[in-house]
Amino acid sequence: MKKVFLMVLPFFMLACQSYSQNNKSKKANCQIVEIKKTDAEWKKQLSQEQYYVTRKAGTERAFTGIYWDNHEKGIYKCIGCDLDLFASDTKFESGTGWPSFWKPINECNVEERSDNAYGMIRTEVVCNRCKGHLGHVFDDGPKPTGLRYCLNSASLKFVKK
Repeated sequence: MKKVFLMVLPFFMLACQSYSQNNKSKKANCQIVEIKKTDAEWKKQLSQEQYYVTRKAGTERAFTGIYWDNHEKGIYKCIGCDLDLFASDTKFESGTGWPSFWKPINECNVEERSDNAYGMIRTEVVCNRCKGHLGHVFDDGPKPTGLRYCLNSASLKFVKK
């Protein structure tokens, strides 16, 4: 079993690398100006939890964030730079305990990166303007995209319509 795993592992790694490269080529036309701040500036602007999640790629516990069960209409923005990220009409009940969306407002507003932490192969989602960690995207979401952007409430700010 171990030999089979070691033989198959490179194929999974190549598939993830290919996905990442395809994602970058799709976003070549994005004109987002990156916001850069020092750690001290981020710590002054964000709460301790927001800093941990967005700047240190942390994760809040399931069912504890303020937006996992939010059903109001509006826009979810980046807590770090106020960039529009997701609309409430793409939010769905994933049962995971985190706010989940099937599509960003604009593909240019989020960046997807390969994340191999904790022995898992996942795709991290970050704000494309301030590079704040938002969560991860998985391919087990609803139609029409089949994607599940599983995000941390601490990385978001909700603006009600």
